[in-house]
Amino acid sequence: MALILADILVVVHLLFVAFVMAGGFLLARWPRLLALQLPAVTWAAYIELSGGICPLTPLENHFRTLGGGSAYSDDFVEHYLLPVLYPENLSMPLQQVLAGLVVLVNLFAYNWAYRARRRKQAE
Repeated sequence: MALILADILVVVHLLFVAFVMAGGFLLARWPRLLALQLPAVTWAAYIELSGGICPLTPLENHFRTLGGGSAYSDDFVEHYLLPVLYPENLSMPLQQVLAGLVVLVNLFAYNWAYRARRRKQAE
């Protein structure tokens, strides 16, 4: 059961990352989602800029160890996403770039959603 919980946490973590990166584009349709999306973006940027680790990572490791599996020593981004996206290890400068990417993508998404809502209201 603990290994299943660890796997569920990986899925939740991936969904959170997807929501942080693409959730701003949902605001044109559901503007109230900003109340969830903006704190998520703020949290993700903070974790990247501070060099911290999301609390889901140690929790996942706990469940893996509890279930007889092995924990990993790096964070979620380094363990699951960087091998897919980047060939090198996660470093503070790379985390700063990732945080900047989070902010820039969401500023673009918020601007796009705002303009889409204004066009829809003008109709």
